[in-house]
Amino acid sequence: MSSDKSTFKQLREDEREVRKQLIIKAAMELFEEKSFHDIGMRDIAVKAGVSAASIYRYFPSRDDLFVEALLQDINNIEQRLQERIDNGESIEDLAIAVVDYLIDNEATFQMMCHFMIRGELNPQALKKFNGVQRYFLKMFENVLKQMEGAENLRLNTQAFFASLAGVVLTFRNYPGRTAEEKRRAMHKLALLIMHQSAIDALEKA
Repeated sequence: MSSDKSTFKQLREDEREVRKQLIIKAAMELFEEKSFHDIGMRDIAVKAGVSAASIYRYFPSRDDLFVEALLQDINNIEQRLQERIDNGESIEDLAIAVVDYLIDNEATFQMMCHFMIRGELNPQALKKFNGVQRYFLKMFENVLKQMEGAENLRLNTQAFFASLAGVVLTFRNYPGRTAEEKRRAMHKLALLIMHQSAIDALEKA
């Protein structure tokens, strides 16, 4: 009997996880259709094919949902950066890869900006986001450590990532340029940041 109860409990947990992932997937897909601040829990419920009330069984608020989605996406970033290291790419390639990821993954970038700019997050969501942010920066620091010549940049991890994110934030919607022109300009700025960081590191060594 206990085995049957254990199996039933596992099935219920698996079903709950499937529903959570369905809701997260729906939220991420909505970013391709609507602006971040135009997306409400009711919109997500309709997209996921569930009732609005049922979403709150899994996520107490929209911010809690977006923190969970952001954490999952960071895991994707980590895997992609590790693949680049394994392929022997340079620190400059890494900078370009980060910029491209932020350009190409609108949902991730909007969520990051949302949480970094807003100051009125509920305590639970804020605690989760702070944990996600620490995890991401630690992951990013570990990636830099593995790359040849990156040792002197390790202590500048936060400034390095903030600079790259700032480049994307500033020029992603720059008027009068095509998407490809904006991407090339952001690549140049990312490489300039890398070059200056390397010079500063050498001067302090």
